[in-house]
Amino acid sequence: MARERKFIKEKMDRVILKEFLQERTERAGFGGADISRTPMGTRITLYTERPALVIGRKGKRIREITEEIKDKFEFDNPQIEVQEVEVPQLNAQIMAEKLASSLERGWYFRRAGHSTVRKIMDAGAKGCQIILSGKVSGPRHRVEKFQDGHIKYCGEERKKWMDEGFAQAKLKLGIIGVTVKIMDPNAKLPDEIDIIPPESEIEAEETEEVEAEEEVEEGEEEQEETEEEETSESEKGEDEGVDDEDIEEDMTEKEVEKMEIEEEVE
Repeated sequence: MARERKFIKEKMDRVILKEFLQERTERAGFGGADISRTPMGTRITLYTERPALVIGRKGKRIREITEEIKDKFEFDNPQIEVQEVEVPQLNAQIMAEKLASSLERGWYFRRAGHSTVRKIMDAGAKGCQIILSGKVSGPRHRVEKFQDGHIKYCGEERKKWMDEGFAQAKLKLGIIGVTVKIMDPNAKLPDEIDIIPPESEIEAEETEEVEAEEEVEEGEEEQEETEEEETSESEKGEDEGVDDEDIEEDMTEKEVEKMEIEEEVE
C-alpha cells in the first residue's frame, strides 16, 4: 500500500499545484501547466496568454512563485518555464476563465455561451461544447449546453484531440461551473476518408499532361519556322527589286550611248 499512497500523494500534489498556479496567474490568462520530474529537479511548464505578467519586472514575480512552490510543496529545485499560447481561442482553460469572468460581470448566460462558441469556431476549431451547471437563471439548479461541430466523448480520439478546461463563476445566487471542450483543428477522425485514385489513372493523367505540353512546344516551333520563312522571303524580294532597278539603269545608259553614236555618224 505504500507505493499506492505515494502515487496518490503525487497526483494530489500536482492537482493542488495547478490550482495554486491558476490563482497566482489569473490576470495573465492561465492556460494549463505540465509538471515533469528530471534529474535536475522538477520542471514546470506554464502556458499563459500574457507571459510578461507572470515573469514580472526583471523576473521578480517568477522568482517569488518559484520560492513559494519550493517552500509549500517541497519540490526539489523547481524550474518554471513560461510559454505563450499562440491562439488563446483554441485553449479550453483560457476560454473557460473568460466565460466565467463574463458571467461574473453580469452577462446573460445565453449571450455569453453563444459568443464564446462563435469565437472558438471562428479560430478554426473542429468542434466545441460549453456546459454551464448551477443556478443559471433562477433558484433551481440546471444544466445548459452550447455545442457546435464535432465532439468526441470517449475513445482514443477524445484523449488525443479533445482539450478540456474548467472554471467557476461566483454569482449572488451561487457558484456556476463552466466546462469548455474544444476539438483540435488538426484532428483526424476515423470517419474522414481520403480516396486515392489507382496508379493506372494517375499514370494516364501524367501522360496526357506530357502529351499536351509536347503539342504546345511543337506548335510554338512551327510558328517560329513560319515566321523565319516569311522574313527570308521578304528579304529576297527586296534584293530582287534592287537588281531590277540596276538593270533598268544599265539599259537606259546603253540607249543613250547608242543614240549619241548615231548622231555622230549622221
